[in-house]
Amino acid sequence: MLMHQQIKLKLQEDLETNFLQLDNESHLHSGNATESHFKLTLASPIFEGVSRVKRHQAIYKILSAEIPLFHALALHIYSEKEWQEKSIIPISTPCAGGHD
Repeated sequence: MLMHQQIKLKLQEDLETNFLQLDNESHLHSGNATESHFKLTLASPIFEGVSRVKRHQAIYKILSAEIPLFHALALHIYSEKEWQEKSIIPISTPCAGGHD
């Protein structure tokens, strides 16, 4: 199973989500790794009233076995209400190392 699929499956199993999009952005970074950089945009009612730090910690806990296997994970985590108000997937910043 590809890392992208493994991450998405774990999140879907462990969280009630209103929206989940996992983008593989490895091609935007230098090097030849095909599954090294990911961007997660996720909305869940369980994050209502939860701080940004606690949201990130919840994701890190779910993905504790996978995190050592890739280089970067950009997190954009919203409560259900925040997502209804925003509904925009943030644009990733360019990699400082460039790309091939």
